Amino acid sequence: MEQNRSQDTPREGRAPIPRADGATPAMAQWFVAKAAHPDALVFFRMGDFFEMFFSDAEAASEALDIALTYRGEHRGQPIAMCGVPAHAVDSYLARLIRRGFRVAICDQMETPEEAKRRKAPTIRREVVRVVTPGTVTEEALLDASRPAWLLALAPDGARIGAAWLDVSTGAFQTEALPLAALPALLARLDPAEVVAPEALAGDPALAPVLGLLAVAAPSSDPGARLADAYGVATLEGFGVFSGPEIAAATMAVDYVRATQAGVLPRLSPPAPQGGRGLLQMDAATRRSLEILKGERGGAKDCLLGAVDRTVTAAGARELAARLSAPLADAEAIAARHDAVGFLIDAAALRGAMRAALKGAPDMARALARLSLDRFAPRDLAAIRDGLARAGAIAAALADPAGMPPLPSLLREAASALEWQGPQPELARALAETLPARLEDGGLVAPGYDGELDALRRLRDDARGAIAALQMELAQAWGVASLKIKHHQQFGYLAELPLAAGETLLRKPPAAPHAPIHRQTMANAMRFTCTALAELDRKLSEAGDRARQRERRIAQHLRKLCLDAAGPVAASAQALAECDVHAGAAEIAAAGAWCRPELGARAEFAVTAARHPVVEAALARARGPAFVPNDCDLSAGRRLCLLTGPNMAGKSTYLRQNALLVILAQAGLFIPAEHAVLGIVDRLFSRVGASDDLAGGRSTFMVEMAETAAILNQATDRSLVVLDEVGRGTATWDGLAIAWAVLEALHDRIRCRAIFATHFHELTALAGKLPELAPATMQVREWRGSVVFQHSVAPGAAEKSWGLHVARLAGVPRGVVTRAEAVLKALEERARGLDPLSDELPLFARPAPVRQPDAAPPPVLEALAAIDPDALSPREAQEALYRLKTLLQREGPLGPAA
Repeated sequence: MEQNRSQDTPREGRAPIPRADGATPAMAQWFVAKAAHPDALVFFRMGDFFEMFFSDAEAASEALDIALTYRGEHRGQPIAMCGVPAHAVDSYLARLIRRGFRVAICDQMETPEEAKRRKAPTIRREVVRVVTPGTVTEEALLDASRPAWLLALAPDGARIGAAWLDVSTGAFQTEALPLAALPALLARLDPAEVVAPEALAGDPALAPVLGLLAVAAPSSDPGARLADAYGVATLEGFGVFSGPEIAAATMAVDYVRATQAGVLPRLSPPAPQGGRGLLQMDAATRRSLEILKGERGGAKDCLLGAVDRTVTAAGARELAARLSAPLADAEAIAARHDAVGFLIDAAALRGAMRAALKGAPDMARALARLSLDRFAPRDLAAIRDGLARAGAIAAALADPAGMPPLPSLLREAASALEWQGPQPELARALAETLPARLEDGGLVAPGYDGELDALRRLRDDARGAIAALQMELAQAWGVASLKIKHHQQFGYLAELPLAAGETLLRKPPAAPHAPIHRQTMANAMRFTCTALAELDRKLSEAGDRARQRERRIAQHLRKLCLDAAGPVAASAQALAECDVHAGAAEIAAAGAWCRPELGARAEFAVTAARHPVVEAALARARGPAFVPNDCDLSAGRRLCLLTGPNMAGKSTYLRQNALLVILAQAGLFIPAEHAVLGIVDRLFSRVGASDDLAGGRSTFMVEMAETAAILNQATDRSLVVLDEVGRGTATWDGLAIAWAVLEALHDRIRCRAIFATHFHELTALAGKLPELAPATMQVREWRGSVVFQHSVAPGAAEKSWGLHVARLAGVPRGVVTRAEAVLKALEERARGLDPLSDELPLFARPAPVRQPDAAPPPVLEALAAIDPDALSPREAQEALYRLKTLLQREGPLGPAA
């Protein structure tokens, strides 16, 4: 597959690769691997190490903080080299993948003995896979609680086809969407890697949002290629796909196949229309609400961290997926609520399920490694133990004593969990204690295979045979300290002290004990003989045959699992869903959470609701209890205008109500006493300020772009939470923008919304917009100090309390005092300005109001002194010029103006 460099692969500053002519046989293989994968670091197997050369070594040594050295010369120049132990390669790969590198694994395909037999100058090496962020399967390289999505994009004019798959679990979905909706999809998926054609990758508008990007050329006849990958004649059995969806899905499959050296892992059939029936949220909303990660990137101070009570990795991934893509279908949401509600009432069943789930292995990811034939003994054990846990939960669900019938989702889960498939044979075949690697032996339990047991007995009897031969040689050679040891290259050898070895060479005994010298060391010599070589051959053959037999059994067990891949995957998914339902019931029962009533109308009425993330943080810190608040955005009051000072909790209140929608439509209960919610189709949150310096956009420009997205996309079924619209520009400009946005939400879009503002002038709109309900964050003054009560009440704030907040923040007293004086003067100047005047334009200056005790302006005094009836035409003209001069010099209100 044709590929170009990933945009984020750290290649800048690396020296070019030298020409290959004149290379040694081993280095010639490296040059071949590097030519095939120029944008990857080549991990080149050299014995017990993976080594990197030239600029790869320089980049890797810096990224891994390992020593850079040199190994030989090429074309008269030393070859830069660094290396990592083969047994610990996963930990180094994980660090490189997190840094954005791609790594080509060039492994040894034969042993040194096999290379000698074919008289080759060096061991044959080939690239067996390319490790990239979106195609990893190893546990050490994956986040157990998050999917590793590989996203493929295929543009088609103003639309784009998207396909995303998780190699580690086999999940596969597609969607066709407008090009403008791509940032929202990226924010929802947070893909580990993106694959796109070069034309899309070069789009400057998309480059900042695509992140890590591996560029691939689209394949020809994508539909046929995709159908061939699944062994079917047509894709119709999988659903209805658009052309861009098929192109994107084929691109993803081709890319995975290329990175796995032609081997395709087990992938579920692609599911079309991945975004249908989901609550839509744009990237700004997800960032504002901190759904899957906090503002600083942490996993604790976010919605997922606050509500996650799952006990398995697969359950944590399922919960993250539900929070990232809540439903917009009332029936499907109610089914999830039914399952959670049932488990709240069935506390004993919930406890038994969570006990059985705790520590359950990750069958989905084990199945992926088995499908790639890159598995360890623990992956077979994961299928064995996971199916056993599934059976235990199915049995518990089959007879919930004294409980009503199971809700639909738990019934479906129980049906999937009952199936045991290969579990009984895996339980008989696998040893109680498993080795870390297949090569270490000991995978198969005694008694499972008679032939293997016989070979093991022959191999294990070697200890007695070696002990007997050691005693025999010690007597024949006259060396009591003789020891028989195993050498990796020479097999079994007899080791003698140096002096005894030299004596033996001078006076060797006769066959079959005649010594054959093999190796001399500083303090010892090593020998073999006919009897020792024969024993070595028998033991080696027995060990090799036992290892070969065990490998065949391992492949047999792997095939059993792969033949049952569909039911195993269904059982794994059912375990994950049970974990989510039980975890949601656990937090709801412990925290007094309620089941939201989902209505068909656009309602939103919650009583005594709390912010789940803030409440969890206060509980961890053993701080004060969270202050609950009501919110009613139902018909007649669907637009809440929220005023009040900073630090009083406006932003918390805004985000709190948005998060309640996400929790409810994800299928969880919510932290409130009671709630009636109409299904929300789109959720918008613009809370907090940020700029986009890389994109050349100021904070105010970002604010306006996000506000524009709301005004262009929100519907009457949407929920909008907006904070401080218009605060990033001049006061009158900002007030005008906020005014117009508020009217648009009320009159044109007619959605449910909470609009927080410091523009107190907007509260006067309550008399003109019938469904606008003012509310304020309550504040008290106590002995000159401000007490923020963090509660919401009807009405409008009397003032902003900004100077009090400045004082609390430590602004020097002199500055605050001066600010108070300036504020008083500004309020005096603003008195009489009435933005609700019926004059046009809206903010036209009303007639000036003169204080009674102030002296009249000079222009008015001059005008009052004129008697129009006594003036000649010439005198009238001169008087008019005098008035104009006074007006230009003094202004209409005099010098004070």
